[in-house]
Parts: sequence; structure tokens; C-alpha cells
Amino acid sequence: MSGFRVGMMDAVIAGRPSADTLTRVTYFSAVASRVDSFWVPDHLNALFPRTLWQPKYCGGAKILPSADAYLEPWTMLGHIAARNRIGRLRLGTSVTDTGRRNPAVTAQAAATLHLLTRGRAILGIGTGEREGNEPYGVEWSKPVARFEEAVATIRALWNSKGELVNRDSPYFPLRNALFDLPPYRGKWPPIWIAAHGPRMLRTVGRYGDGFFPASLQAPQEYANRLEAVRAAASDAGRDPKSIVPALWIPVVTGRSTTEIDEALESEIMKCWALNANDEFFARHGMQHPLGVGFTGGQDLLPHDWDEQTALSHIKGITPQLVRDTMLVGTPGQVLEQAAVWRDCGVRYLVVAHVSILQRSLRNGLASQRPFFKIIRELKRL
Repeated sequence: MSGFRVGMMDAVIAGRPSADTLTRVTYFSAVASRVDSFWVPDHLNALFPRTLWQPKYCGGAKILPSADAYLEPWTMLGHIAARNRIGRLRLGTSVTDTGRRNPAVTAQAAATLHLLTRGRAILGIGTGEREGNEPYGVEWSKPVARFEEAVATIRALWNSKGELVNRDSPYFPLRNALFDLPPYRGKWPPIWIAAHGPRMLRTVGRYGDGFFPASLQAPQEYANRLEAVRAAASDAGRDPKSIVPALWIPVVTGRSTTEIDEALESEIMKCWALNANDEFFARHGMQHPLGVGFTGGQDLLPHDWDEQTALSHIKGITPQLVRDTMLVGTPGQVLEQAAVWRDCGVRYLVVAHVSILQRSLRNGLASQRPFFKIIRELKRL
């Protein structure tokens, strides 16, 4: 892949006056900005405590009644695909969940979208999070092992050429399983894997078409993990350079440094930092509020926290720590930060505009203009 590419992500949360109003606005803005792709998450609810979704903590709560009203991603992508004839953006999940989704169903959904979009689907995939599995009765003791088997199952079904598939697996055994959807012009959707730990990185090397972690790491860590992915690909007899080095990252911007500094004081912004692991906090000279050994967003369960408990967990989180999990600043500052990631190997940046999570609704809405300036300039990196 040559050049630097940019995708935009929407939260796909039910809004007003119709459920897809906010997503339609984001999608058409993405088309107008000429980004390369449009992405949606796979969540049943948000990764921050619902008790803080109040106007006094977040301006967005004035216009969005619930931050937990997530729309189902594959249904939403099919809906968007019908509008994608002109924009012709690639459409992807960031990322779909192998915990509560059977891989045969995921293989079907991604292959269907690939056919409907004439080869423009991307299957972003990961282990999922405890919050979207355990409360709903999905066993959560070995998410990485389950993930490995899920991806291997998807590949086995796609490569079956319509023949019956038999495959032993502790999670997804196949017994005369049939998968007969065709690939689009001989190609299946590329699989982009959200990976951080060593075992997941090896899985990217064996099965992935893209390395697609979140930004809760330092750029140099990304570079080191990309090397591990490429080494695993080489060991598996694959071309290491064929794996797209991608990154998902939130963006906070505004009309001035004062507005940006104020945004970082938001309680919801600080809650995002709880998704980092204890090692990330230790590098900032802090202990993770949820304890030593906390692994980060994968194990976060914030929905039963009362307001005071939530506030106590974020009390010591500094604006600098929040900054280090995102791209933050004026357009020029954000571009400088993005260039650091580029120099550490990133070639495809998928951004989520999260400035609306600050206390001031007015400043959050006004941040749209500098955000789209950033989008235009990122394409030139």
C-alpha cells in the first residue's frame, strides 16, 4: 500500500429525530472530506459509566439522551451501503466481537457486505470486551484462545469453496458445515485485527491482512509490535509487507488551546483514560485507579458504578495522561502528533472525533471545523 490513508469512525448511537440521524451526518461529512473509509463499532453499550452521562459533565448529553444506545453494526453498515454508491467508501467494523458472535455468522455478514459494496468491506475484528460479553452470559475466561479459533474458523469457511467443512475446535467445531457465499471477484474482505499482546500479534501475522490496534500505547510500542507482527508473518510463510499497518485513535481539537485544555478536564474524557492498562499509568508515575494488574478496556465493567464511585476513579487522572491516549490540539499540533505515528510505521489512520465529550456543548460543536481541517491535512502526510 502506498501513501497515507485516513478513515473516519462514527459511534452509531441512536439519536434524534431518527435513530440514524447522527450517523448520516457523519457519513456524508466523511464523503465530503474524501476519506478512504467509514467505520462503525461493535458495542452493546459504552465503555464509561452511564451515571456520568449528564449535561453537567458532558455537553453531548443535552442532545443525546443515552450514550449506551448503540445500533447493531452489521445492520447499520448494510443501511449505509445503500447510500454508498456515490461516496464509494470502504466500510468496516472497528472492531467486531468474537466473544458473543459466532464466527460463521461473522463470516456471512462480512461476505454479504463485501458483495453488496462490490468489494469495499473490511472485517475489523478483536476479542471484544468483558462489558459486552459477561453481563450477557458469555463465558470470558479465555478471550484470546476463543479469538484465535474464531479467526481460523472464518478462514476455513471462506476457503472451503462450497465444500463441507469439518474442523476440530474447543470453541467452534465444524461438522459438515457448509458455506457457499462467493467472494467478490475472487477476494474475501480483508481481516484487520485489533491486537496488543504477544499472542494476538502472532495471530495477526498468521491470519491478518491489517494490524489495527487502538492508540492506548506509545508510538514506539506500536513500532515494536508491528515488527513482531511482521516476524510472525514471515514465520508463517506470508509476505510481512502485505499486512496494512493501521491505528484507531480518538481526536480532540478546538478553536484555541484554551478550549482544548478545558475539554481535557471533562469527566467523560478522563473516563476514556481508564481503558489504558496499569503499565500505561505506571509510565506516568501513577497507579491505575482500578488496581495493579488491571488490563485495560478489555476488562472494564463500569455500568453499575454510582456517580460518586465513578468520580473517585477518575479523580487523579491528569490532562497529560488523557493527551497521551489521543491526538490532541490545534490542527497543526494534531498533524505533528500524527506524523510521529507515521514515522513509527502507521500507514492507515482511523480517527474518531470525540471533542463532543467535553462539558461545553457549544465548544464541542464548534470543534467540527478544525477537525475536518485535520482530516484534509492528514491525507497529505
